[in-house]
Amino acid sequence: MLTTSELFRRGRLAGAVLAVALTVSACGFHLRGDGGHYTLPFPSMYVGLPEASPLAIDLKRNIRANGGTTVVSAAKDADGVIEVLSDPEKTRSKTILTLNRNGRVSQYLLSYNIVFRVLDKQGKELLGRTQILLTRPIDFNETQLLAKEQEEALLYKDMQTDLVQQMMRRIAAIKPLQVSLPPPPALGQ
Repeated sequence: MLTTSELFRRGRLAGAVLAVALTVSACGFHLRGDGGHYTLPFPSMYVGLPEASPLAIDLKRNIRANGGTTVVSAAKDADGVIEVLSDPEKTRSKTILTLNRNGRVSQYLLSYNIVFRVLDKQGKELLGRTQILLTRPIDFNETQLLAKEQEEALLYKDMQTDLVQQMMRRIAAIKPLQVSLPPPPALGQ
């Protein structure tokens, strides 16, 4: 049986937990990995990548999935333009990371790199030149070539997904500039 002081203590603890939960949820806090939904600051966006690019397809799918933003096919029709300065499909690389004692490759380092910026309708830069570089090590075994090729493809796909999520977070953080009004005239003039 609980005493009055124990009930009071538990009530205070429950109240404190409730207060913290309400405070955290009221400020817009979300746990990391809450589904990857971002509020984008543009009603329409243009993605400056080739239509058939796997990255473009994934990025456009993510933009559409967040609702409220449509993807347009021409930059002149968009409120926000993602201008890709270096296409990761052309700049991804595979370099030797380690060699075994016989001088044969035992590990590679896969790299996926993009440089992009975001412009508004008037061509003003809202997000400056931004680089995202992702790397993943992959063990190599000559006797398992087919399996290692499949693993490499999966790692590149994982990096592409990670790259899209990082781009979405950075685009969602953009605060478009409001139209600036001229300062009010000084008093007495």
